[in-house]
Amino acid sequence: MNKIAIVYGSSTGATEAVAEKLQSALGDADLFNAESVNIDDLKPYDFLIFGASTTGIGDLQDDWEMLLPKMEKMDFSGKKVALFSLGDSASFSTSFAGAMYHLYKALKGKVEIVGSVSADGYNFDESDAIVDGHFVGLALDEDNEYNETDKRIAVWVENLKQYLN
Repeated sequence: MNKIAIVYGSSTGATEAVAEKLQSALGDADLFNAESVNIDDLKPYDFLIFGASTTGIGDLQDDWEMLLPKMEKMDFSGKKVALFSLGDSASFSTSFAGAMYHLYKALKGKVEIVGSVSADGYNFDESDAIVDGHFVGLALDEDNEYNETDKRIAVWVENLKQYLN
């Protein structure tokens, strides 16, 4: 199995809690906060999972603002990346999980991005994180659809396992 790192940016702790759930579901993954991780820390990992909370109207969580430009220059040879994002599908229904799109846009063409998720079963109006009819990763709403989180994580992790060998 590939060596897995989960890097998250969390302002309120919700994204960190989801990252911990992902770590538990995967069984063997190392957890890093985007605020303090160094690009060199990520080099030994074959599989990277990047997660961010969405702030404002589809904005990327602050901890990623310093890290993302460095990641854009990172050598991703032989690596795969999966993305997840939290958002508020009721209050920000037209920009749900928009932080995930910022990560996707910065990494597209530099690395193989895996783990897209159907938008079926979600309640929102719009999201930049929808590409070709699917979320570019796992979208979660801990404010309004928290009862779906564990199931969505389980399904997503099961899907990701095909890329971990």
